[in-house]
Amino acid sequence: MSVHKEIKRITTHILQEMKNRGEKIAMLTSYDFSMARVVDEGGVDVILVGDSASMVMAGHETTLPITLDQMIYHAASVIRATKRALVVVDLPFGSYQGNSKEALNSAIRIMKESGAHAVKLEGGTEIVESIQRIIAAGIPVMGHLGLTPQSIYKFGTYTVRAKEEAEAQKLKEDILALQNAGCFSVVLEKIPAALAKEVTESVLIPTIGIGAGGSCDGQVLVINDMIGLTKGFTPRFLRQYLDLFTEINGAVKSYVSDVKSGDFPNDKEQY
Repeated sequence: MSVHKEIKRITTHILQEMKNRGEKIAMLTSYDFSMARVVDEGGVDVILVGDSASMVMAGHETTLPITLDQMIYHAASVIRATKRALVVVDLPFGSYQGNSKEALNSAIRIMKESGAHAVKLEGGTEIVESIQRIIAAGIPVMGHLGLTPQSIYKFGTYTVRAKEEAEAQKLKEDILALQNAGCFSVVLEKIPAALAKEVTESVLIPTIGIGAGGSCDGQVLVINDMIGLTKGFTPRFLRQYLDLFTEINGAVKSYVSDVKSGDFPNDKEQY
């Protein structure tokens, strides 16, 4: 039986139960109150307040410019709309890479000021100390391996990661390190499906895939991409369920036409 009829609020413990029983985990991003309310009522298990807000909400080329204060603002807006989903918030670039004390302080700010339920960090063994320190303070941590967008200038491309044996082996070591450090889940982004299947079966904690095939314990997409608000972005892993850019654009054109012609407002639309 699905957890949907059994519980009122998804927790990290529930996600672990879902992996154990073979029930897939559905995760989407949200960045504001209105969208988060729709997503939460739609039955999504996890809402990620992603640093992808830097691109889809603010128009930046990468995730790097968004600040901790801005992430807290987005997260607090999402929390106010969410009644069921677990809300995970990205620690943005520059807020945790310096040292574990900085990482802990950033995570504490997100939890206290937004009311979020967990944080997400990109990286493997190099950030284990920070993860351990955050978890020791009672804050759940989701990991993120494979294509890590905060490292885009190191990679130089958004192409598939871990295709070569050395990088694949490093990912296998990293996910075990994250599990041992106490992460409750790990996002696997843009890695070969066979590798994602192998590591998913090798760890006890849930894996959440994006461009990592169907063997992960769950899937995540950026909501703006999934509903077609992001024009012209069509990677192989994206299934677009709506074309809202076209729909909203048509509505705006109709509104402009009605205002220009004097048709709006009509007699029934005024006091």
